[in-house]
Amino acid sequence: MAYDADVIVIGAGLAGLAATAELVDAGRSVILLDQEPEQSIGGQAHWSFGGLFLVDSPEQRRFRIKDSRELALQDWFGTAGFDRAEDHWPRRWAEAYVDFAAGEKRSWLHAQGLRLFPVVGWAERGGYDAGGHGNSVPRFHITWGTGPGVVAPFERRVREGVARGLVRFAFRHRVTGLAGTAGAIDTVTGEVLEPSAAGRGTASSRVATGAFELKAQAVIVTSGGIGGNHDLVRAQWPARLGTPPRTMLSGVPAHVDGLMLGVAEKAGAHHINRDRMWHYTEGIENWDPIWARHGIRILPGPSSLWFDARGKRLPVPLFPGFDTLGTLDHIMKSGHDYTWFVLDQRIIGKEFALSGSEQNPDLTGKSVRDVFVRARADVPGPVKAFMDRGVDFVVEDDLGALVRGMNALTGEDLIDEEDLRREITARDREIANPFTKDLQITAVRGARSYLGDKLIRTAKPHRILDPKAGPLIAVRLRILTRKSLGGLETDLSSRVLTGDGTPLAGVYAAGEAAGFGGGGVHGYRSLEGTFLGGCIFSGRTAGRAAARATG
Repeated sequence: MAYDADVIVIGAGLAGLAATAELVDAGRSVILLDQEPEQSIGGQAHWSFGGLFLVDSPEQRRFRIKDSRELALQDWFGTAGFDRAEDHWPRRWAEAYVDFAAGEKRSWLHAQGLRLFPVVGWAERGGYDAGGHGNSVPRFHITWGTGPGVVAPFERRVREGVARGLVRFAFRHRVTGLAGTAGAIDTVTGEVLEPSAAGRGTASSRVATGAFELKAQAVIVTSGGIGGNHDLVRAQWPARLGTPPRTMLSGVPAHVDGLMLGVAEKAGAHHINRDRMWHYTEGIENWDPIWARHGIRILPGPSSLWFDARGKRLPVPLFPGFDTLGTLDHIMKSGHDYTWFVLDQRIIGKEFALSGSEQNPDLTGKSVRDVFVRARADVPGPVKAFMDRGVDFVVEDDLGALVRGMNALTGEDLIDEEDLRREITARDREIANPFTKDLQITAVRGARSYLGDKLIRTAKPHRILDPKAGPLIAVRLRILTRKSLGGLETDLSSRVLTGDGTPLAGVYAAGEAAGFGGGGVHGYRSLEGTFLGGCIFSGRTAGRAAARATG
């Protein structure tokens, strides 16, 4: 049989680029397909903050952070909560990924030119016991160059493959079918979409101008998740989280539609853990949107007071940055799909960062000068733009005006000024001495014991109603779709499995389409910084395995 290439890779995001790069190194010929135009190469990873989960890194050791494979694995399993028969391969992938993060991951990426910001972040802190959810220590390493800096080494390797005649791009190719010969999948069919000059992340045409059929010895599915398809998010919404939100913001472009997962299922792939998903609770509407319903996630420090829609403070340990899905669970039981941060200018200036490469031009542009400018600013420029222009921000000098603005923003008079004042005043009284029964204040003081947080992420404890710390700020927070944690079940060689556990011959999967490995390496929750690394690790694994099986 005449093949068009040794391997066809479906999806030109980070996982697809990582797989293709490995195939190029092995001398295999590749056709890299994507339904979007070439300007969107790199997919969602381009828009990311560039966080990478590393264990016992030099950056951690410089900040006297004592980490280990054993501690990281304890945190991973405590967070994942694996409890299903189909968690066999996800559990194996989790062990393999932690080994990678504690082993060659940093040196391998460094050899390709990837560099890291020196301060390690502390995401998903948990707040439960030692065996429960959360990172015991800071592990969130920010890539110098953010998302584009993560994509760059793999895109470079793939383009070198193009120059060598090993890689052929096939953008604007939307896959609609997988078929086989003699029991193995070797044929990819679909539609050729009309050319598009749509900018990266913006909606592109779905007008088909023709059809295609391509053959290869192996197919790797790296088509991403479902976060841009709100209908599919709602259809797969877990019953344990109640009714899906009436309105959601999108943390990913519309082309992250999940349709390729259905194509793979129809061909015999086993899609597992589809009810596991990762959506953020700190979403704000982008004042300068790139895609429809474009939301940005606030990456908060621990000091903002978090209130539900009626002005009741969220319970322990649902503090900013501690337990994303625990907070989502609480919100969905509140009867409303939004919450509030209440804080002041001193806190927002020190503690607010915004997720996304475009919201961090200093880090994305690798400008040391601009990083220092941001550190010296009362409020970082991108955050100040949201304060001035964002529809979810209320900024006032006194609490009465703040409450009136909050109620006007939602059109619901749910916040009572006296109740809110009582809550904030009670918290402020606890600042007067080093003793407290308020566990959020304890958490803030604990955060400041870590030098990285003290330098750039956690404000010195103070009274929020102190006029010197003002003005007061309220931020309406909405649910922001982001990641599907389930996916196509794969073994440790990234081979896609069928419902009876046998490989679907010729098919591999990686990245979000594979639940970042195994069909759900994160279980129910993520430790953060693990999505990009999951794409890289599973993409590398799939590329190497397909290279061994072909040629």
